[in-house]
Amino acid sequence: MNKKILIDLIGMELIALVVVVGYKLSPMLLPKADLTVQPDPACNLQQQACAVTLPNGGQIELNMATRPIPLVKPFQVEVATRGFTPARVEVDFAGIDMNMGLNRPQLVAGGDGRFVGEVTLPVCITGHMDWQATVLIETGSERIAVPYRFGTGEH
Repeated sequence: MNKKILIDLIGMELIALVVVVGYKLSPMLLPKADLTVQPDPACNLQQQACAVTLPNGGQIELNMATRPIPLVKPFQVEVATRGFTPARVEVDFAGIDMNMGLNRPQLVAGGDGRFVGEVTLPVCITGHMDWQATVLIETGSERIAVPYRFGTGEH
């Protein structure tokens, strides 16, 4: 009887451990934002940098260094911020209609509110791919998300 209770307790502790680990890792896999700001849908990252203004007056701009945005070739991505100081900046690249795996580089501070990093987008077998590049910024007091959309390849 004592052995069964011990086994049950160990099983419940393992379940609790899995729940705690899942909870701790969930922001990494499914980023949550305190503030989500929608960019102008007319802005095309394939042609220009795209910026948004935050409710507090700050600004976030996303720029792809190479145009057209290449597939399976590294290129530089840059986020410029004005009016606030980010603690961490990442850009999460996700396929709109197809899971292309986790692709979320953390950008490195380059001074003057600029953060840069390198990313490589995988190729889609259909040729055309719709992407969402979500800029994720942690300021220390909140997490900001800005979901930009763009397409790659032939239509």
